[in-house]
Amino acid sequence: MTNNGHLGPTQGMPLSGLRVLDLTRVRSGPTCVRQLADWGADVIKIEAPPDGKEALGGERDGFDFQNLHRNKRSITINLKADAGKEVFFKLVKEADVVVENYRPGVKFRLGIDYDSLAAVNPRIVLGSISGFGQDGPYADRPGFDQIAQGMGGLMSITGEPGGGPLRVGIPIADLCAGMFCAQGILLALIEREKSGKGQWVKTSLLEAQIQMLDFQAARYLKDQEVPVSAGNDHPTSIPTGVFPTADGHINIAVAGQQIYERFCRAVNAENLITDERFATAAARSDNRKEMNAAIGAITCKESSQHWIELLNEAGCPCGPIYSMDGVFEDPQVQHLGMAVPVDHPRLGEFPLVNQAIKMSRTPSSVRTATPEQGEHTDAVLAELGYDAGTIEQMHESGAV
Repeated sequence: MTNNGHLGPTQGMPLSGLRVLDLTRVRSGPTCVRQLADWGADVIKIEAPPDGKEALGGERDGFDFQNLHRNKRSITINLKADAGKEVFFKLVKEADVVVENYRPGVKFRLGIDYDSLAAVNPRIVLGSISGFGQDGPYADRPGFDQIAQGMGGLMSITGEPGGGPLRVGIPIADLCAGMFCAQGILLALIEREKSGKGQWVKTSLLEAQIQMLDFQAARYLKDQEVPVSAGNDHPTSIPTGVFPTADGHINIAVAGQQIYERFCRAVNAENLITDERFATAAARSDNRKEMNAAIGAITCKESSQHWIELLNEAGCPCGPIYSMDGVFEDPQVQHLGMAVPVDHPRLGEFPLVNQAIKMSRTPSSVRTATPEQGEHTDAVLAELGYDAGTIEQMHESGAV
């Protein structure tokens, strides 16, 4: 691992001293690298020299790019030029991790595949994210989150019953693939402490999406039960869903007989405990429409806040359904610090989404805003031992 003193105080952070070379773009790869950067890794984002073409990943000053690429340094390298490739492999010699999410064949054409990296640095860990896997019949297909949501089964269980397939409101396959890749990289680094060797960590949007199906996939694999969309109702725990109030809607989650009976008593509807249509979990599942209607007829008479306070006090999970502004105005969300400020030298101060993991001694931090393209090229080249004249020649030749 290398000394990291470039992006503000990282000493004592969990990944301080770890150097990561970031070849990623769009979302899944940057999501992976952000996990490493926020916890103290020295991340060098390697970008192509400016060519006037539209960059993959969106507008650099936009909210998405700024949220994904904080806590990094940026250099530009032309990996198709010999001099640029030389710079890259000098970085590889000193690095711990390389992350990429090209189509599987691209890294081989560029000569930066795992075997090529390991020949220079046997301790290197390569993290790769693809659409469908590094090999197999679909390996060369372009990957996209919504395609993975469909192929991974998520869209078939999302939406109103009979309403057709529906994507979820976030790129969940991209995000989960990035998180799984980060986890795999950390596992490889822990294993490296025993073996002294790096390895190739691989995941894909499709694999990530399928793992995230969890119990819905297990229903099919064990019992051959094909789940279908259930709208806002929980597929197996009834009544759990969205219910009307006098001023909007709330979520109520009633799981298990004990909480069901507690709920009925809290809303002064003990008759629902003995009603044969609702007396057992199986009966409530068979009669979910009638169950929901009976509850809705009660909840619509009082405000959302009334029910949220009453039911939580009674030990029955219940919560609001926020628009995005409501999320970040909520006092618990503010207490958790899920919006964290960053100061951009050109765009000023603005908040970004914080990490969900909190550690008592070595927390994450958002130390610097997303860098400008190639902002640190000259500094990194100087660290590698290149003199000013050579650096100028590299710029003139288009190698960096």
